[in-house]
Amino acid sequence: MYIEPLIKFSEERMLIGKQLKMSLAENKTGELWKSFMPRSREIKSPLSTDLISMQVYDETLKVGDLSQEFDKWATIQVTDFKDVPEEMECFIVNAGLYAVFHYKGLPTDTRIFHYIFGTWLPNSNYLLDSRPHFEILGEKYKNGDPTSEEKIWIPIKMKT
Repeated sequence: MYIEPLIKFSEERMLIGKQLKMSLAENKTGELWKSFMPRSREIKSPLSTDLISMQVYDETLKVGDLSQEFDKWATIQVTDFKDVPEEMECFIVNAGLYAVFHYKGLPTDTRIFHYIFGTWLPNSNYLLDSRPHFEILGEKYKNGDPTSEEKIWIPIKMKT
């Protein structure tokens, strides 16, 4: 059903965007993106037109815990932090190793995450790392469309 991920080292990423605290049980993703998108063009130094949806956990992700709170970000990767629009924030994603999954489908279909955390990760040579998780929403991303495509970046480290 799903292909194996690419294992990639990601350089440090500088992001500008907006964030909201939420959980999967109280998902406010739509509200976050509705507040970000009308103002996204105010970001002066985008690295590309790709959008980045990011999740930052206070502690390691507790797989299956729908009440675990995290900071959800709607962002754009930038070349610098000059001219940050009002009511937006900066975030640096530290460099590190990621499993990158190509996903095609609706964002409401959670089967890909069941595969990643329930099948792929436990059977891989990697452990989940405590860095941000993110999705790159590129030119093939179409919100609410079953043919939409995105890249899911899961932070990993080698098992010791």
